[in-house]
Amino acid sequence: MKVTVFVSPKNTVLDPQGAAVEHAMKSLGHESVEGVRVGKTITFKMGGSDSPESREKLDKLCDGLLSNPVIEDYRYEIEEG
Repeated sequence: MKVTVFVSPKNTVLDPQGAAVEHAMKSLGHESVEGVRVGKTITFKMGGSDSPESREKLDKLCDGLLSNPVIEDYRYEIEEG
């Protein structure tokens, strides 16, 4: 199965990179842009199929390695095949 993990700063955490991107977008004439947040995407293949056990393993992987649970949130999508 193919897994895509999306990691982003928690809403309560300042995002200086997002603020810089928002400023640049506005300087290019996109004045209506607000609340830009910059995160990361991790994609990988994992053996097995979508099951409660594989989701538990993914949660441990995401919470322990791919994100910092103090300042980041994560979510993932699973594609079979």
